[in-house]
Amino acid sequence: MPEHIDHADFDTEKVWFVGAGPGDKSLITLKGYQLLQQAQVVIYAGSLINHELLEYCRADAECHDSAGLTLTEIIDLMVSGVKAGKLVVRLQTGDLSLFGSIREQAEELASRGVGFISVPGVSSFLGAAAQLGVEYTVPEVAQSLIITRMEGRTPMPPRETLEAFAAHQTSMAIFLSVQDIAGVVARLIQGGYSQETPVAVVYKATWPDCQIVRGTLEMITEQVRRAGIRKTALILVGAFLGEEYHYSKLYDARFSHEYRRT
Repeated sequence: MPEHIDHADFDTEKVWFVGAGPGDKSLITLKGYQLLQQAQVVIYAGSLINHELLEYCRADAECHDSAGLTLTEIIDLMVSGVKAGKLVVRLQTGDLSLFGSIREQAEELASRGVGFISVPGVSSFLGAAAQLGVEYTVPEVAQSLIITRMEGRTPMPPRETLEAFAAHQTSMAIFLSVQDIAGVVARLIQGGYSQETPVAVVYKATWPDCQIVRGTLEMITEQVRRAGIRKTALILVGAFLGEEYHYSKLYDARFSHEYRRT
């Protein structure tokens, strides 16, 4: 790993939001790692991130698990750290732009006169694809990826149901929904996917205890139940997981482009 960087190189008048990555502690970005090395206050999502990431922190860092805290308590910790001139890091799972609750934290910080800076991370949907060794975009099979979830305590916008998305017949990565795998399957089939559509459920992608279940929509509910997977898993659906594949034109010897002529 690189040498320590003086925390004066990082703005201590703002809170640094850092994406922790999907699980494997080495999949945090270099910038995120450098920030953890120098942070004096770290507020981390303890129920979701790999706690081994805290090993990167300095010995005297104040580390606070936000799992049992309210939004106000989290903001209080951030603001008090910034007001004391400390380097404050808010460490969250995956990438901040997906199901990250960043906006509400940012607005509360702004109301107290504190800004923030975001450092992206590797999302679990990317970690899951790497774990499976697949591409979501397969030439002539699927060229789009839908990232979504099933409604829970947080309702879905009316035009963003699983049934509506399933009508596109493209690749899907479904977060936060494995606890109702039977409901997910029913909605996907209702929306247009056939029962033979390939599915993969990836539990804790890139973690040491990662578990993968592969099958079809017809079979996956029972497979997931047998595996005992109830949370912290992604449901990946679509023909990109199947056998059909076509080579891209990019490296085709018969295909000319800006950098190569036939």
